[in-house]
Amino acid sequence: MCMTVHPSRSTAGQEAAHGYCRTAELRPLGRDGEIERILRCVTRQPGSPQALLLLGEEGIGRTTLLRHAREVATGDGTLVLSAQGWAADHRHAHACLQQLLVPVLDDVADLPAPHGRVLSAALSPASQDGGPDDEQVQTALLALLARLAASGPVLVCVDDIHACDRAFLDGLCAGIRLLAGRPVRLLLTARGETPPPDLPPGTEDLHLRPLSALSAAALLDRQPAPPAGRRRLEILEEAEGNPLALVELSRGLPAASRAGGGADAPVWRPLTGHAFAARLDALPPETARALLYAAAAQPGESVASLMAALDTGDLAVWAPAEAAGLVSLVEDRLVFRHPLARSAAFSRHPAGERQQAHLDLAAAVARPEGRAHHLAAAALCTSESVAAALEDSAWRHGDTASTARALEQAARLSPQRRERARRLAEALVAAQAVGDPGWVKDLHGRFVQSSKDPELVCVAAGALASVLSLESSQREAFALLVDASEHFALVGRPVALALTAVAAGIAVQSGLPEHRTGLSMLLDRARQPDQVRETTPFREPHRADRPRPPATEPCGRLDGPAVRQALDALVAAVVRPHAATRSPVGLGPKGTPPDGLSALACRAALHSAAYLGDEADVGLGQFRETDARLGAVRAFGVRGWTVSALVDTLVGIGWFAEAEALIREATAEATVLRLPRLQADLQAQDLALRALRGTVPPEPWFTSSIWRAVCLDENRATHARLLRARGLASIALGHWDTGWRHLRELFTDDGSPLHPVLSPRSIAELAVAAQRTGRTDEIVPALTRLRTEQGDRTSTRMTLLLHHATALVEPDENAERHFHLALVNHEAERWPWERAHVRLNYGIWLRRSRRTREARQQLTTVLETAERLGAGALATAAARELRASGAAPTPDASGMLEQLTGQQRQIVQLAARGLSNREIGEQLFLSPRTVGSHLYNVYPKLGVSRRQQLRDLLEDR
Repeated sequence: MCMTVHPSRSTAGQEAAHGYCRTAELRPLGRDGEIERILRCVTRQPGSPQALLLLGEEGIGRTTLLRHAREVATGDGTLVLSAQGWAADHRHAHACLQQLLVPVLDDVADLPAPHGRVLSAALSPASQDGGPDDEQVQTALLALLARLAASGPVLVCVDDIHACDRAFLDGLCAGIRLLAGRPVRLLLTARGETPPPDLPPGTEDLHLRPLSALSAAALLDRQPAPPAGRRRLEILEEAEGNPLALVELSRGLPAASRAGGGADAPVWRPLTGHAFAARLDALPPETARALLYAAAAQPGESVASLMAALDTGDLAVWAPAEAAGLVSLVEDRLVFRHPLARSAAFSRHPAGERQQAHLDLAAAVARPEGRAHHLAAAALCTSESVAAALEDSAWRHGDTASTARALEQAARLSPQRRERARRLAEALVAAQAVGDPGWVKDLHGRFVQSSKDPELVCVAAGALASVLSLESSQREAFALLVDASEHFALVGRPVALALTAVAAGIAVQSGLPEHRTGLSMLLDRARQPDQVRETTPFREPHRADRPRPPATEPCGRLDGPAVRQALDALVAAVVRPHAATRSPVGLGPKGTPPDGLSALACRAALHSAAYLGDEADVGLGQFRETDARLGAVRAFGVRGWTVSALVDTLVGIGWFAEAEALIREATAEATVLRLPRLQADLQAQDLALRALRGTVPPEPWFTSSIWRAVCLDENRATHARLLRARGLASIALGHWDTGWRHLRELFTDDGSPLHPVLSPRSIAELAVAAQRTGRTDEIVPALTRLRTEQGDRTSTRMTLLLHHATALVEPDENAERHFHLALVNHEAERWPWERAHVRLNYGIWLRRSRRTREARQQLTTVLETAERLGAGALATAAARELRASGAAPTPDASGMLEQLTGQQRQIVQLAARGLSNREIGEQLFLSPRTVGSHLYNVYPKLGVSRRQQLRDLLEDR
């Protein structure tokens, strides 16, 4: 007798380990949550379904996830049976069944005679016209699965069940229903959003959504010869997170597109119609033509404009395409249901028909930017009129990427060299606002070959220096601006001031003394009398009826006394950080710059100055509004200059949840744009925030490839954030010596700060670590130097931090005075965590001085503040000190958890670790509302009233 042998745990150990290692390397990108849910089913974890159905559109990754599950199951010793539906396979009535049973044909032969004969007949080609009926096949299949399950776990995988014959699917589902409780699991996939009927009871659906922007970018960058610059961003936008579209749209790109999508290269649309060819071929000619126009139209174009371009008023022209599942009419918009359907509908037509479609659309659309786009797409040679139309309407687009594309195309279509250079400079600034270094470098490389005009050279240098800084090259960026400043006497003052503002940002990031010195020189040059002509070659005079695009300087038109005064405040805050104690001049009605991106860039400069002076929280509402508006227009190249400052401010005022959300959003943007320095900053800030929350993850804490790309010597702001994050994380884990070593590196042996702004803000945390490790003498030079440099005009925040640090370092007879001085100014309530930190250490000092009643008062306030902020580490320390001071102990958890259900215990344990309701729900596949309901019900059982008490409760257990 022959029987299929399942790989045993003992014999398959090495194979399983190798399989898991290999599948980990090939793990589908961006599908961690889906994979976890699939593997819960595959590994038969408690509460997992016996059958799981993956649903999604073409190319979304159903087959890839199914393949990954098969590999994991095989490596774990599970017998895997697989089949794939194929609507065109009519060779055999039981084609899917035949695929499924190929690995177990020997077992079919060994089945009891009736079942064995039925399955053998069903699998025989001779049974095409006659053979066992469906009921007999179902019974025999059930017997076979039961036999296999008796030997070990079985996983049945069927891909594309919508294309399987109904009898096979009915038989399989009937077998699974009757094998409930056996080690048999069923994984199915189907196209679309609606599951097929008559699936086994308890079958769960898993809807596969598009990849996140971060995962989509990672997948695109893994392709052979991946695209760069503008074309890379276009593919990410066009693919809409569909993995197949990302792969297909990147295939066969011309070399120019792979290198950055130069504007002189023709627009390339790969032929991606294989998945949709049959449906497109079946369309009537008038519908195929209508789809060409729809594909040529810009996203969001109205159906009315399409109908006008088609010269028809009959909406029935779209009916065949709707019936074929290619498009949907949503209100007054036509939406392609798959990104590759748009590409296929466009590329299958000859060039002449595509050109005519653009010309017809140009005549029909109402928006100037849409008309200019179609005229440019139809142009076969340079045209000043089309280039001017593109330029005039470029800034009407709702995002900077579209603006940069329009200006780049305007430059390509410009017949005159001077106009081409000017428009390239405009495109450079718009691309810099987008924040893609590859795009900016490509444009800059073409610009330097076309113009030597001083003002254009300065603008181009500012754009390139900005993205170099965001990447991490501070010295190269600053040197570029110093070279450009040689032209300041020949350019307009707004351009010179704008470049000085960029240099100020670079000096803040580098923290290098030579950059602060050089910045003063740049400002002096920028303030020289304006010797430029009234009408510069940079921008021709605009007619009254022609909308003037925003100024193209990287930081806007920094003209007028109010804005100049604000710029002075920014530069002064960088050159003399310890003197920056007053809020810079605000943007009131008289000082408001023009609307649009220029205004937002100028406001960002003002917020930077406020941040350096510890006053960013005062104008936090405007700060957040500016950041949101920059995000709305996709101007991360501008937003990246202030996003870390905004995160620091949000954390400082105790808005931890908003800071976390901002870190996640900005990290995704920085990753997509490939800005390693910003990624490093945000990773460090994320770890520091987790340390404050008391939810430090296991090491490694950082992505090594990111940090290898950042030179810390010329990015001292990033280095300071890294050291503080490592120090706080180590302390949160109880590793005080390690924490001390990291924090100590924020200052040199003689007390000089590594970074003139960020190092002083960590002086109190360093003092706490020094006191805890018995090294208070070692920080005296740093503290003395800081007190001298700060002088009498310290900010409220620095006053609190310096007195806090001094109280921990000074002898006991002086400590209380400094604790009082740290707490006496109620304006310091603007920084609640740091003020609570002072109270914690004051409470500890009081307890050790045997003044327990006073200590409990301070520690109770700390605990309330920490719980309100969600500062888990501070709450834990305060609760511990309260118990040491004789406060009432928290309820004993012994035996309490046993009265909870298994799921409630899991929720309590995760909540005690600091996870939010949403994060708990993602792990346990529950809605946040369900998690909240469970917590509400268990609090009385555990004798607690707040979420933050769960940690202490479980620690005491």
